[in-house]
Amino acid sequence: MNPHEIAERYLAALETADLPAVLALCTPDAVVHSPLYGPQPAAEFYPALFADTGRARLELRGVTSGDTVEGRPMVTIWFTFEWTLPSGAPADFECVDVLELAADGRVAALRIIYDTVNVRPAFEAEKGEGASWRPTMPRR
Repeated sequence: MNPHEIAERYLAALETADLPAVLALCTPDAVVHSPLYGPQPAAEFYPALFADTGRARLELRGVTSGDTVEGRPMVTIWFTFEWTLPSGAPADFECVDVLELAADGRVAALRIIYDTVNVRPAFEAEKGEGASWRPTMPRR
């Protein structure tokens, strides 16, 4: 698959909460790094995300490809995510997902990048105070 095909299949699976389709794009040991859920195996992250989604509408804004500094293929997907929580509360955001690909072209690691300033309060109002993950950054 080329980067645009990966992006289209990935976003279509997210929008329709198609767990088998999204997991088929991933290696069995793929890890998702999410600003709200923290680092998790893809097989745990996507069921949790889909359970926390009342409705999703995604719009592709752009796709790029390149390599990590270690030389692994990488695809970035820029999109808007109109995320509606199960209660009907909106938690929309603009996002870049960075996909590190395995040799077979499947996602080995995914890093989700977006500003949680508006999303986190809506998510925690729905799930409970402190329900979202917060990173700890070591100082150098």
